[in-house]
Amino acid sequence: MARRKTKNITGLPRIEGIPYHDAWIGFIGLACNHLNNIKIGSQLADSQKAYEDAYWECSKCGFIHNKNTDLPFNNWPAAFTSASSIKAQRFWEAFFRISTEHPESYWKQCNACGRILPFSAFSKHSGWGPLQRQMECRSCKGAINAVLNPKRTKEQLHESSVRRRIADLFLEGENQTIDIQDLFERFEHKCFKTKKPLDIKKRRTWAIDHILPSKWLYPLTKENAALLSREANDSKGEKWPSQYYTNNELIELAKITGADLSLISSKLPIPNDNINVNKCVERYLKVREKSNLKKRITELKKIIKKYALVDRLAGENKKILGF
Repeated sequence: MARRKTKNITGLPRIEGIPYHDAWIGFIGLACNHLNNIKIGSQLADSQKAYEDAYWECSKCGFIHNKNTDLPFNNWPAAFTSASSIKAQRFWEAFFRISTEHPESYWKQCNACGRILPFSAFSKHSGWGPLQRQMECRSCKGAINAVLNPKRTKEQLHESSVRRRIADLFLEGENQTIDIQDLFERFEHKCFKTKKPLDIKKRRTWAIDHILPSKWLYPLTKENAALLSREANDSKGEKWPSQYYTNNELIELAKITGADLSLISSKLPIPNDNINVNKCVERYLKVREKSNLKKRITELKKIIKKYALVDRLAGENKKILGF
């Protein structure tokens, strides 16, 4: 069945003539260090074929990037720069592989602002082209969400609010106190995502990211904390780490924090079941006299079912909640 035509409800006009899904190759010209982009369309390149056939011309200086071209490094001996040498051929093989081997190496053109940006500048969207990325970059998506978020229904807003509130109660007493000085030192006083320098004294410019979101019942711990700029943290929101960070960033994050790489690299969120569900029930049912107890029980049951935690309940709690 053909995919239904995409409907634009963002309020932000799209640029005519920009295909939604096309991938681009980005490479730094060897002769002049100019950034070049080449549109390759809806199929990613084959690294070996690129090495064999590519004829990439630098748009600034005209240097041809091809396996039969001598390398333009004047400080290298001729034995390394001659295209006929095995050294140069190994260089060319790696050069084309770096630009084409992984989806994370590619670039994409934003359908809203028109910029050609790296893979990581676009959020994930399963089934959307070879890169499976959204058509708007994350910057434009921020502007779009400013329009769309207020249009969410009361039910959607309530559902999101309820889940966060109950998740916070699940985690009450589980969060650790984060040593801010240590956090800054481990992340070299930079935003982990953008590498932008951060000032520990300017609290409004930085944030502590729950690498594994509290939405999925993960408390804030040293292993689950990353230093981000305020803008990067807003962009990540409640996304699962693999939906925001690149593979290389996930590896680096695991090295810095000690996070479980197999967990944070999971393509789909995995709820944390390593919590005391019965303590959560006891906390959540401590309500004020005028609170709506029935409503609280309904909300609590919903979240327990959603995260498949029913079997973790003690017999008494199962009984009073009606499981």
